[in-house]
Amino acid sequence: MKPLRRLLLLMLLLAPGAAFAADALGFDAARHLLNRTSFAASVDDINAFAALTREQAADRLLAWTGTKVGTPAPGWVNNFESPRRVRGMNEAERKAFQREQFEKGVELRGWWLTEMLTTPSPLTEKMVLFWHNHFVSSLRKVRSPSLMYRQNLLLRQHALGYFGDMLHEVSKDPAMVVYLDNASNRKGQPNENFAREVMELFTLGEGNYGEQDIKEAARAFTGWGIDPASGEFVFRRQAHDEDVKTVLGRSGNFDGDAVLDILLAQPQTAEFIVAKLWREFVSPNPDPVEVTRIARVFRDHRYDIQVALRALLVSDAFYAPQHRATLVKSPIDLIVGTLRQFRFATGEVAPFQFALRQLGQDLFAPPNVKGWPGGEAWINSATLLTRKQLLERLFRAHEMPQPVLMAMNRDDAERAKDIGNPGANARERFRRAMMDVHFDANRWLSQFRPGDPLMARVVLAADPANPQPAGMQGIDLLRQVVLDPMYQLK
Repeated sequence: MKPLRRLLLLMLLLAPGAAFAADALGFDAARHLLNRTSFAASVDDINAFAALTREQAADRLLAWTGTKVGTPAPGWVNNFESPRRVRGMNEAERKAFQREQFEKGVELRGWWLTEMLTTPSPLTEKMVLFWHNHFVSSLRKVRSPSLMYRQNLLLRQHALGYFGDMLHEVSKDPAMVVYLDNASNRKGQPNENFAREVMELFTLGEGNYGEQDIKEAARAFTGWGIDPASGEFVFRRQAHDEDVKTVLGRSGNFDGDAVLDILLAQPQTAEFIVAKLWREFVSPNPDPVEVTRIARVFRDHRYDIQVALRALLVSDAFYAPQHRATLVKSPIDLIVGTLRQFRFATGEVAPFQFALRQLGQDLFAPPNVKGWPGGEAWINSATLLTRKQLLERLFRAHEMPQPVLMAMNRDDAERAKDIGNPGANARERFRRAMMDVHFDANRWLSQFRPGDPLMARVVLAADPANPQPAGMQGIDLLRQVVLDPMYQLK
């Protein structure tokens, strides 16, 4: 579909059964929209969106999205290291190679985290992260930072495009081929791992297929692999099963692409994706009736992700009072949102990689094929304490005596030495990075009158859980607000 025609469709689409508000959003609804679709919202942005209708606001957000990255990529991203070369190394060379790959992984995480902190389109990064946790693969198993970088660009290209196109391309993505063992899928010895996950986790969801469907689909994906010299996808026809397969009641001499088309033809696929988008943007418990309605529009428009997302963002459910402050901030939401909201100056982002790992969201390394579970799983006694300590550190750094701050950073650096190259250099690098983090409290607070309740309305998703002490102002009041339990929600 041509871009102009697609934009007109998005602007004119009125999904049946939804009640649309013609009135302007107002301050609180605009704040809710921006904090669900970005990492944080400034007063200026909230005021600008407050004057828009739901439809106008959603269209403006979608118009800001893109596929390009502003942060320069590490210089090595196009250099794929062949496994054959690694196998020929002696022990010393192998250890040096492993250290190099480890450092590249650190750089890769830093590259994406920096893009999240500086992007003019936070919704783009939100959607890339969403798909990273849907089409899961991990650097720990793939062991190729360059392949993981390529996959990130692929997800970015399709993050707000057409789900069907993304499914076909991600299924052939070399990092995915390695992660789900499809490189070892051969005629006569099918590996069912990819076939199982593409049904359970990528399209249909559990209960909408049988074991025989998995076995037959695995045969269709035989012969898919990667070129060990270039890291590119290859189809090895001699390893492909050419016989008839039967998948979800349809029979034929299917290849992998044909099976993916069969999965996309099932209504359950659209419903599965829309339900995940609902849990990401609306509430923990999707409304089955609304999911079915939006999924139908999604399928009717060729799985256009913007159509589905727009339908969610203009719905009554999205703005319903009972759905506000119901989603737990992920570690990314908390850290990136805090740094962006309060305009922290930062140097190297290594300390925040360490904090993300402590809080359970290590970029490019979800815990398993199901990804990060999210929701209430982000919060336990350990992570809640770590979240509080992180916020305390950020908002008290300016008033700590230099020797005390250096000692605290040194303790953190000892625990975080695996973020960079092991050893003293990494610890020193970590300490220097922490000393570069700075919050100009006076400048940020200058946009509010002393004691102005508007400050809490900007920062919190709902009224504070704890009463604010009478007469408290300035940085003391701000610290009280960010340490309020409501700050952990969005």
